[in-house]
Amino acid sequence: MQNPIRIGLLGASRIAPSAVIEPARADGRFVVTAVAARDPERARAYAQTHGIAATAADYAELVRREDVDVVYNGLPPAGHAEWTIAALEAGKAVLCEKPFARNAREAQSMIEAAARTGRLLLEAFHNRFHRVMRDAEALVREGRLGRIRRASAVFEVPIARTPDELRWSRDQGGGALMDLGTYPLHALRTLFGEEPRIVSAQARFEDGVDAELSGRLAFPSGAEAEIGCSMLAERPMARLELTGERGTLEIVNFVAPQRGCRFVVTLDGVAEDRPTEGPSTYAAQLAHLHEVIAEGRPALTGGADAVAQMTAIDALYAAAGRP
Repeated sequence: MQNPIRIGLLGASRIAPSAVIEPARADGRFVVTAVAARDPERARAYAQTHGIAATAADYAELVRREDVDVVYNGLPPAGHAEWTIAALEAGKAVLCEKPFARNAREAQSMIEAAARTGRLLLEAFHNRFHRVMRDAEALVREGRLGRIRRASAVFEVPIARTPDELRWSRDQGGGALMDLGTYPLHALRTLFGEEPRIVSAQARFEDGVDAELSGRLAFPSGAEAEIGCSMLAERPMARLELTGERGTLEIVNFVAPQRGCRFVVTLDGVAEDRPTEGPSTYAAQLAHLHEVIAEGRPALTGGADAVAQMTAIDALYAAAGRP
């Protein structure tokens, strides 16, 4: 049996237990070996709570540790470029949380570092690796729906405005589009396999942060699309719809199908429920990470995809008039 791939956590984040720690423990091909936080005491408490063997004094020490093969960058977006590049230059592969960076310029610097060092850099769009998104992508690419004419995708989650909520901090890279809207945008870009032109965008800004944003996109194949996101919603909602010449595709909860999902494809007037069960999006993400590292499979995220994603986000903000 091969030795497990060793993961070090940048940040004692709220997402890491469900995104990395628990699926790694269940997978067996990975082990979380160390964690670093801004406050060393917090890192020690986090390690004890989650059964992590070691802590690093700071982020710089974490990325240099010899018992770490992959760095999971779960820091706020403001820390993605600096510490992802530091980890790559220390010889580590990196799984970087979405949004990849604060802008396309930072994203470009990150993939240049990956190319320069020859190290793997993946963006943690966990839903991209799940069977639901892969099935939807195959249906579209095979032309089962005919030429796509219209599409829409939305992700809304009520996020309380508290002093420690980083998604309400522009300095840390917060905002509805960065945290929530990045999913609808990436899903549509994935399904179309094309880069959209931003037709228009509107947003509600509060203290420099977009509390909600919507945008209209035009894809080179001729389809028009709408995306939306909000941190002011009354309840969570994630929905994706495509309308083609032959039929429609609808996914309710395309972001985290393991928490309840309905995937319906209607062709020539006949509706079919597609399967949604299986490993979680986070388990699928680690499985893909293993495929790329151990089997040499092509990476589904990162690289040019990550830069194009941030380029579209920059254009949406510009169209919405972000102050």
